[in-house]
Amino acid sequence: MSKALRFLHRPAFAVVALVLLTAGGAYGLARQGGVQDTSRTTRIYACVQEGTRLMQKTTATRPCPEGATKISWNIVGRTGATGPAGHAGSPGAVGPSGAPGPSGAPGAAGTIGPSGAPGPSGAPGPSGPPGPVGSPGADGSPGADGSPGADAISAYAEFFALAPPDNAATVAPGTDVAFPQDGPSSGTIARTGPSSINLPAIGVYRVSFSVPVSEAGQLIVTLNGADLAYTVVGRATGTTAITGESLVQTTVVNSILTVRNPAGNSTALTITPLAGGTRPVGATLIVEQVG
Repeated sequence: MSKALRFLHRPAFAVVALVLLTAGGAYGLARQGGVQDTSRTTRIYACVQEGTRLMQKTTATRPCPEGATKISWNIVGRTGATGPAGHAGSPGAVGPSGAPGPSGAPGAAGTIGPSGAPGPSGAPGPSGPPGPVGSPGADGSPGADGSPGADAISAYAEFFALAPPDNAATVAPGTDVAFPQDGPSSGTIARTGPSSINLPAIGVYRVSFSVPVSEAGQLIVTLNGADLAYTVVGRATGTTAITGESLVQTTVVNSILTVRNPAGNSTALTITPLAGGTRPVGATLIVEQVG
């Protein structure tokens, strides 16, 4: 038992003094400057006189006077009974979602469902490698004969002159070279005079000629009296033959073709006689229909 409890068995005046000390002393101490406020402490200390049983409040560290005993007690009372529960507060705001928990263990396999409807056909796969060669089949029956094709073009003719004596000594500018003799021919291409050739059908003709002359000069193909500018051939030096080859397109039947010393040239051409030997040299003109 503490000293405070033992003093409760003393005469009544001691108890009264104790109560007064607890209340009044605490009030007085609160008013003294620099003294601790006992209302803020949890334990009270007092000095009790042995003879008079009077108590005087003190502190935990201050010593009691001679003939007095220091006692102390706790001013905190017993815990009271629990009060009734208060009203429930309103729900608080929803907190943020927590982090996902770990995956659970796999469940048991379910029963197999019914088969689904067939899907659409896929795209064709790549071609496989070629198979082995099969055995030869039986010969088929002969097909029907085709219709006859168009007749092939076979019209051609060659014309020539021997020097001497077939040409005059010279061929003046604007004058045609004569090819008065006929060579091999097929079809209806023919001369209409010593220097003029008839092209009876409308079409394309290949014209080739070779004329040995002694001077530098030119030759040109004419059609129906008009020069064909793209057919001009010539040489600037030497005494070899002047040769030419070109395609001529006719637009009317019975067109007339010649080989001419072009008008406007200043030189008359001499058909070279006995060129390079003792035999007459031929001037030739070949005309063939090719289309």
